[in-house]
Amino acid sequence: MTAASNQPVLLRRDEGRVAFLTLNRPHAMNALSGDLIDALQAELDRLAKDTDIRCVVIEAQGDRAFSTGHDLREVASTHDYAVHHDLMKRCSAMMMSIGRLPQPVIAKVKAIATAAGCQLVAACDLAVASSTATFATSGINNGLFCGTPSVAVGRNIGPKRALDMLLTGQFVDAATALRDGLVSRVVAPADLDRETKALADHIAAQPPQQIASGKAMFRAHMEMTVEQAYAYATNFMAGALQREDARAGIDAFVNKKPRPDWTGR
Repeated sequence: MTAASNQPVLLRRDEGRVAFLTLNRPHAMNALSGDLIDALQAELDRLAKDTDIRCVVIEAQGDRAFSTGHDLREVASTHDYAVHHDLMKRCSAMMMSIGRLPQPVIAKVKAIATAAGCQLVAACDLAVASSTATFATSGINNGLFCGTPSVAVGRNIGPKRALDMLLTGQFVDAATALRDGLVSRVVAPADLDRETKALADHIAAQPPQQIASGKAMFRAHMEMTVEQAYAYATNFMAGALQREDARAGIDAFVNKKPRPDWTGR
């Protein structure tokens, strides 16, 4: 399945150590059709094995929307529970793949992100938003509670703020999204491309094994009790200190030597 312009529903380009995945359904507000979900999953699977890529950016084509969530025309084309369940299962698996990816994933949000589009932002490790971007879990306005988006959004912003969005379907602006933890940075619209690329390049220049294992460690301990998390993080830190990259970095700091160059490793 292709976009209206006979282009793929998902585009990829690599700039140095950073991979950009571009949602390419601007005519449909970059709605997450089954084909787009599958294309994202396939590309995430490839990236998981790509040691040349150190950071991933998910962005969207067009100025109207990052993504408005599931393609409701596609959803409305059938009332078959099995079809709907399969679509939601594939989407949930794709969202979880973002968290399992060794590379950090940054959402670059230019415009509106609603329902599963908001979920996609929440599923990413980081999110840089234009100050004009807006966010909503607006399914309730169409008679449907945003169940799967509530998983990622709730874990980003906490139960009361999440339920406020989920029960009302009302939009929040970028400043509110930053305050609540749905996004990590807000920049002027003219700076969005540059600031996102600078952040991705900065992460890509860090020691890759520490970044990959640190992301996995962080994701894991956030699901634990405080006591379990500290025990897990203690073991992680003790092990990380034995690694060559940590030893080199600490030696450079202690002995006032140039910072190691991890970009080619």
